[in-house]
Amino acid sequence: MQGIVTKSTGSWYQVRTPGGKRYDCRIKGKFRIKGLTTTNPVAVGDRVDMEMEPNSDQGVITKLHERKNYIIRRSINLSKQAQIIAANMDQAYLVVTLASPRTSLGFIDRFLVTAEAYDIPAALVFNKLDMFSDEGLEILAEYKSIYESIGYPCYEVSALMGTNIPELKAKLKDKMTLFSGHSGVGKSSLMNAILPDLQLRTTEISEWSDKGMHTTTFAEMYDLPGGGDIIDTPGIRELGVIDIEQQELSHFFPEMRERMHDCRFNNCRHINEPGCAVLEALENGEIEPSRYDSYLSIYNGNDTRA
Repeated sequence: MQGIVTKSTGSWYQVRTPGGKRYDCRIKGKFRIKGLTTTNPVAVGDRVDMEMEPNSDQGVITKLHERKNYIIRRSINLSKQAQIIAANMDQAYLVVTLASPRTSLGFIDRFLVTAEAYDIPAALVFNKLDMFSDEGLEILAEYKSIYESIGYPCYEVSALMGTNIPELKAKLKDKMTLFSGHSGVGKSSLMNAILPDLQLRTTEISEWSDKGMHTTTFAEMYDLPGGGDIIDTPGIRELGVIDIEQQELSHFFPEMRERMHDCRFNNCRHINEPGCAVLEALENGEIEPSRYDSYLSIYNGNDTRA
C-alpha cells in the first residue's frame, strides 16, 4: 500500500492511504537523503510504501518515495545533524508576531531562504492583530513593505478575534500548507480558527522568558473540509540554515537574484567586490539593509539567532 505520513512522533508514524484510512506504522531500515544525517528519517508529508504486520492493525513503512521538496533546519544542539520539518508541501506559511514573542527579521529571512532553496512558495501571516498598538501597526507596515516588495504575500490576522481568517482559509484550498513559527505566535490558535473542530491545546506565553510554551509536540497534518491539508509543527526557537553553499546563497534572496548577473565578476560574493550590482542597489536604497544583514549573517555561518 502507498500512503502519506500525517503524523510523526519520532518513533511511530501515522500513514493515511488514498482511501482515507489511517494506520500507525514504524519504519523498517534506514532512509537517507543526499547524504545528510537527519534526526527524523521520515517526515510529515512524505509519500511512503507500507505493509501490514502479520496479525496486527499496525504497519511497517518499507519505502520512502523521492521528495519534491522539504523544509529542513540544523539541529541546534547537534550541528552536524538536521531535522526535516515537513516534506512535499505546496506552500509554507510563517506565522509572525511583533511582540510576545517577537519574530526577528533575521528569523523571517532564514525561513524564507530555506523555502527558496527548496522551491517552496512562502508567505508571512502576521497574527495577534488585536494586540497591536499604533506603534505596532507602524512596524507591521514596515515589515509588510519589506517583504511584499520582493514578492512575498503578507496576511494580517487575529486568530483570537477571527479577523481575516476566511480570506486566509481561501488561500489554503486544495493545497498542502506548512504552518511554522516560534512557540507562542499562535499557530495552535490559528489552527483552531481555521478548523474549529480541532480544539488544539494552547498555552499562555511564558512570563519569565517571553517565549511561547510548546503546545504542539510533534508535526501533524490536518484535512481541510473543502480540500487541502495543513501541517502544524512544533514551535521553532531557532532556525539554522543547512545544506546551502556560500556561492549559492544569493540565489535565494529574490532582490539579489535579479541583480547578480549585472555584477562585474561572475563569482561575485556581493561583499566588497568592485562593480557589484547588489552593493550598488543596497547603496541606492533598492535593497533593504536588514535583508543584506541577514545575507551576511548566513554567509558567515552566524545563522541560528532567534
